[in-house]
Amino acid sequence: MATYAYRIVNVFAESILAGNPLCVFEDARGMDDATMQGLALQFNLSETTFLLPSEVATRRVRIFTPNFEMPFAGHPTLGTAHVLRDIAGGGDALSLEVKAGVVPVTAGTGADNDRWTLKAPHEGAPRTAPAGAPDALIASLLGLDVSDLAGSPMWVDTGSEQLMVPLRSTDAVRRARPDGGRFEQWPQSPSTGRRCAYVFAPDVQTPGKMLVRFFFTKNAGSFAEDPGTGSACANLGGWLLATGHALPAFYKVDQGEAVDRPCRLELAVTADGAIRVGGRVIELGRGTVTL
Repeated sequence: MATYAYRIVNVFAESILAGNPLCVFEDARGMDDATMQGLALQFNLSETTFLLPSEVATRRVRIFTPNFEMPFAGHPTLGTAHVLRDIAGGGDALSLEVKAGVVPVTAGTGADNDRWTLKAPHEGAPRTAPAGAPDALIASLLGLDVSDLAGSPMWVDTGSEQLMVPLRSTDAVRRARPDGGRFEQWPQSPSTGRRCAYVFAPDVQTPGKMLVRFFFTKNAGSFAEDPGTGSACANLGGWLLATGHALPAFYKVDQGEAVDRPCRLELAVTADGAIRVGGRVIELGRGTVTL
């Protein structure tokens, strides 16, 4: 029997019971893949992470949803860095080795010391691909009209591939309702075969703000909504690069409103194309499991 310590943190949280929850196992040595996947399903959060030694970074991190392992994800990276600083004395500048590459992560200073920022694991132009379905069909699958689209959807990958769907208004973002009844008509990720959609629009009432939502499939025919998605926020930065947006760019990104878990993400794209995503991390609790 072995005992493993874990912590629960909320990421992109502006208050204690907001943000996207994450479970972080402090030392996963001795666990096999099946155990990690089983624990991720046991906790049933968006993601659970497992810390391991690394030869190229402060730690290696395995990231699991309840159903599969991910090469990169934003809120697990930021939340894991927050825990790692405490358990390893790693300071405010860490690097995490994930399957997509090595991700630098830094904390803010002073009162912002619980705000973490990552640099997306991509170099040069982001990987993009056509949506693989007509604009009108994608709009219809989201319960919208094609006139709600602000451009053609496209797949973007700056670490984890997602379908980016630009909309004309925050009203359209709020009206989006994915139709699981037409599951087979949904476009699939060229790299993973998964179905998802990240809808976004600028808030014209508050320049520099975006309202976004991310829909993904847990099971065939069933869509869920994520409260705060750092990898998709990084892909929003990739979308800005791919569509020739003026740089540098900075946005405050609001997500989670529709699922009562408000999240605030910060997105910056530098003049040379580096993409950074940040947010506040709050620890909620600790515990152990014995296996």
